[in-house]
Amino acid sequence: MVQTSAERVTVCYLNELKKSGQKITALTAYDFPTARILDECGVDIILVGDSLGMVVLGYENTLPVTMEEMIHHTRAVSRARKRAMVIGDMPYLSFHLSLQDSIRNAARFIKEGGADGVKLEGASPTRLQLVEALVEAEIPVMGHVGLTPQSVQKIGGFKVQGTDEEKAEAIFRGALALEKAGAFAVVLESIPAELAREITASLKIPTIGIGAGPDCDGQILVINDLLGLTSGYLPRFVKKYAELDRLISGAVTEYLNEVREGCYPEDQHCYHLKSEKSGLAKRVRQKVLGKRK
Repeated sequence: MVQTSAERVTVCYLNELKKSGQKITALTAYDFPTARILDECGVDIILVGDSLGMVVLGYENTLPVTMEEMIHHTRAVSRARKRAMVIGDMPYLSFHLSLQDSIRNAARFIKEGGADGVKLEGASPTRLQLVEALVEAEIPVMGHVGLTPQSVQKIGGFKVQGTDEEKAEAIFRGALALEKAGAFAVVLESIPAELAREITASLKIPTIGIGAGPDCDGQILVINDLLGLTSGYLPRFVKKYAELDRLISGAVTEYLNEVREGCYPEDQHCYHLKSEKSGLAKRVRQKVLGKRK
């Protein structure tokens, strides 16, 4: 039986959604006010993605993002949510070195960031071993195959993956292996919809699509893309549900004009002394200027 919207989202709840055919909703967030809104709207999963490097911190890609930055933003998001599952995205080099360091970094998302689990990219033998170790350490893991942004240098850019049989098979096998290793869900990014449909039908755990067609068990988008706050190129799969950049630009321009023209602040935006203290400001001025002499 599916939980009510007031209850905290758990791995079991996501599995029930998959079994019932009800779609899982997921979005990224990087700060308290955005996470609060998403949580109140009823989103199932909030991913504190390393995409914050590009959409919040201004990096060219996700590679420079540090553990400290991820923990900082995850902590803010976790303070805001009441219902949604919060997942921390393990940044580049936080799970690429020793197994012990990788487990320690993942645990920081739980202990310091307040997250419910972590996401990591790839399905190589080493990554699968790490997933097993994290699950053994009681840390829920969301896998990620297809386009893995941390591999952007290796794959030569943000390109659709799995369009030939060999690569499609590798992605398929990777998703199956992540399930076997104990991942509770798998993100499928930028792969043909037909491939995503077959993977979704073959897995017992939920698939979360981003540029992977409508047949995944759930969908995720970067919140800045959805709200129209991202400038420049956007992937084909992005749908803008708002144009907040225009609204913000209009509001800021109006503010600048009003300040320059002396229209803001108006009397309604000001504090005033009570009538019996009306001379206080002048007396203070005289005292201060008198002492300065």
